Amino acid sequence: MNARLSLYQKAEEELYKLDRTVKSDFYNFCHRFRLNPDHPGLDLKPLKGNARIYRAKLGSSYRVLLARAGEDVKGLPSWLVLAVRHRKDVYEQLDVAVNRISGEIEFVDLSVVGESTLRRAGVRLTRAEPEAAPAPEEAPAPAAEPVSVTPATPLLTGHTAGELRDLGVAEPLIDLALAVTDEAELDSLVRDAPLLSKDVLYGLAAGMPPEDIRAEITSQMRADTPVDPDDFGSALSRMTVTTVDEDVQAAIEEGDFRLWKVFLHPSQARLVEREYSGPARVSGGPGTGKTIVALHRVHHLARQLPPGHSKPILLTTFTKNLTTELRARLSSLMAPELMARVDIVNIDQLAARVAGESAPPGRIKNRVEDRVALRELRHLLAEAELESGPVGWDAEFLFEEWEQVILGQSVPTRAAYFRARRAGRGKALTRPDRDRVWKLIEQFTARLDKLGVETWGQSAERAARFEIERAAKIAARREHKAEIGGGDLVHRDGDDGSGMRYLRHRYRHIVVDEAQDLRPAHWKMLRAMAEPGPDDLFIAGDTHQRLYGNQVALGAVGINIRGRASRLTLSYRTTREILAEAMAVVRGESFDDLDDGTDTLDGYRSVLRGPAPLLAGYATWDDELAALAQTLLAWRTELTGGEGGAAGVAGRIAVCAADQERVGRIAEHLARHAGLTCAELSKDGPRGGGEIHVGTMHRLKGLEYQRLAIAGVSEGVLPRSTVSGRPRTEDPQRAARELRRARSVLFVAATRARDVLSITWHGAPSPLLGVR
Repeated sequence: MNARLSLYQKAEEELYKLDRTVKSDFYNFCHRFRLNPDHPGLDLKPLKGNARIYRAKLGSSYRVLLARAGEDVKGLPSWLVLAVRHRKDVYEQLDVAVNRISGEIEFVDLSVVGESTLRRAGVRLTRAEPEAAPAPEEAPAPAAEPVSVTPATPLLTGHTAGELRDLGVAEPLIDLALAVTDEAELDSLVRDAPLLSKDVLYGLAAGMPPEDIRAEITSQMRADTPVDPDDFGSALSRMTVTTVDEDVQAAIEEGDFRLWKVFLHPSQARLVEREYSGPARVSGGPGTGKTIVALHRVHHLARQLPPGHSKPILLTTFTKNLTTELRARLSSLMAPELMARVDIVNIDQLAARVAGESAPPGRIKNRVEDRVALRELRHLLAEAELESGPVGWDAEFLFEEWEQVILGQSVPTRAAYFRARRAGRGKALTRPDRDRVWKLIEQFTARLDKLGVETWGQSAERAARFEIERAAKIAARREHKAEIGGGDLVHRDGDDGSGMRYLRHRYRHIVVDEAQDLRPAHWKMLRAMAEPGPDDLFIAGDTHQRLYGNQVALGAVGINIRGRASRLTLSYRTTREILAEAMAVVRGESFDDLDDGTDTLDGYRSVLRGPAPLLAGYATWDDELAALAQTLLAWRTELTGGEGGAAGVAGRIAVCAADQERVGRIAEHLARHAGLTCAELSKDGPRGGGEIHVGTMHRLKGLEYQRLAIAGVSEGVLPRSTVSGRPRTEDPQRAARELRRARSVLFVAATRARDVLSITWHGAPSPLLGVR
């Protein structure tokens, strides 16, 4: 008799950590089980402690734990693999049940709980498969005199079993949760607990009121339909499981880090699957799953598309190397035929593509980085000062004025510039000042035009104007068609050769990741690219992580998110210890919410625990580099079990610094003195096949690593001791903006680490670290 076999989330994670031989045996087991679950060689039988859980043999030493989950649509018996364990680790105190809140199947293993907690809750572990009898013991020593010990106060004093049950804690964990007396015991209890139980118990331990937990956690995971605790078939249909098929072997061997990068928490799934009446935004601190929500949103939208070969979905972000990462992660979620319906492109490349369509034949300009254009502006100012004396502003100020005000608001004329808003620019400009600034900017843009180049900001502004005009033509065509009562407009559209007959919005759905870094022109372009309506724009971002100074109010560029904004507060990537260090860096600063309000990290917390970050200072840069090399070598040994090799750690360890010069020194030192191969993070992703990723803090944006070292965090480096080559005290407002940006850069870098973080410096530490 055939059967359908699926993998529970935790079972898949356990498999990744097992020996390759066991993985291969499991793949063969799945094949045999699907053909005939009753095969004598599988020895399938229920556990004595819980008849809902079955165990089957996987060779002589391992056991597969399974649960029956009804029948599939074809009438085949459906089974769920709960765990793969060594026979000595199979206990009778296991439980599987349907959670009364989420309606999902939950597997609880009490063997991970400390013995003291189990004793207080009256639980005794019993192995399902007895081991061989132990060797005779020596005669016991005389009993010691009894010692009076004052019982410790339970950690969750004041909470009741009924309260935990109503919040969604798994039944076998309730008495144990009320018995734990410190955070270490709680960590043991929830380490492998179901997600809802873990979130609720950590929330209560952190002091969250039960009503807040009910609103923020429990309600977000509540099943849409009534829950029958005995209906395992319906429960299985609510879960995200891996069906064991011909691809499972490759997936298992790929490692749990891959799975972690695309894992969607059930509380996040509602944001993914919701139908929005217009633009929607999800915000939250690092590790709360904004990018993962965005990726799953793309997958969800792609599955709703009618058959076709077009690309009606756009997935975009600010940096080019993050686009590469998004494409790789999305390929783990979507079949190739669905991936083909998604346009995945960096926002500047998209703007350049559109700007190229609007350029006259033979007039397409080369695009240059801002530093190149800034150099030309400095030359212009030097010439102007030689001719008529000081101009009154440095090149950096004028360049920012051009980028943030003139290009940002698409200011077309000097008269319009006189009326333009300059909120947040600091230095006030009189009308004569604006007149002079406008003339200098005109000379500057003429200089660029003569060189045949333009900046990415210019390209974005031109693309925005083109798309806005295009959207206006579409609207005019639709209005005219409505006026004449429909019908064919071929003759009207073809009169001027404009191709209006084929004109339509470029995309049906647009998903934006790392939204906080986009320019105003980018937003105007995106708004015009999709027809306003349900599910048009989905925006993910966190202004605490803004690195490039492009501050935008979405309402001002025609994107209304009121009533469709959500906030994530639970970090599933960064440990509590790393999070505390990172949050101290940005504490006290004010950040906007991508609209007219302010954003906050209040309530932002982690569900993970780990070692405290290592913070260490050294006398010299060479001393710091030597210590860094030793740290990385130790990490490599721990991750590979001493076997070493790039394959064992590639993509799992990274080092970053504030600028490219320091990154180059780090890579050179690691290669020459430690024998560590490095892959430098470029705009196109890691360059080369080295085991350690190295890059600037900016290059780490959107990336994630199990272990991360941040080097060179010294005074005068972050933030820089000068602003535009001048002491910080000469321009306090620009210095304040620079300080805010430095805080965001370090905050972003620190929160790229999942498990372990090291921060080092030489000389005096950066004041952002708060150490002496």
